[in-house]
Amino acid sequence: MRFRIRRRHVRGNLLWSIPILVAFMLILWGGGLVWFASKIPNGVGDPKTKTAAIAVLTGGRGRLGVGFKLLSDNLAKKLFISGVYRGVDVNHLLELFKQESKDLRCCLEIGHSADNTAGNAVETASWLRKNGFLSLRIVTSGYHMPRTMLEFRAVLPDIKLIPHPVFTDHVKHKRWWVWPGTSTLIVGEYNKYLLAWTRLKVESFKNKILGR
Repeated sequence: MRFRIRRRHVRGNLLWSIPILVAFMLILWGGGLVWFASKIPNGVGDPKTKTAAIAVLTGGRGRLGVGFKLLSDNLAKKLFISGVYRGVDVNHLLELFKQESKDLRCCLEIGHSADNTAGNAVETASWLRKNGFLSLRIVTSGYHMPRTMLEFRAVLPDIKLIPHPVFTDHVKHKRWWVWPGTSTLIVGEYNKYLLAWTRLKVESFKNKILGR
């Protein structure tokens, strides 16, 4: 009889603990979301420092145009565009953005292997090391910048990295929570950030164990 009472007591405690745990996880997740949103830049912190190269991550509006403008303004010697669709070459990009080939063709290179942010970081890191560059300005959308910097710092710890966020009218950074499209975008990006952070921590732990 006492055994049955104890089992009921334990079962009751477990039933109570599940919603408490869920509530705690939701509060923790929500607090992290607020922190993440505060880390999304609302402007370009350093628009003038020259770097050896500029990297543009494809996939968002306005990124390539900003990259070309920075190169034209002589803020770097080379421009690398990561994650370009296979079959698209340098001349095609220059024609698409109405850039003069004679002006930028010598300073522009593209990569085709990346299909996500982690791939962008690896592809760009390989290109940087091949060229011996020690500083990089990274161009991507503002909401994408926290995860981008996380991935790039993991593979380029010894390189000076300057974030150069790009902003478009369809993403409302101010009072983002009242705009359904922007809030969905930021929540999705936050979840991707958590996955990337977890993956990098696990990889770092494995490397420490293996002595790498």
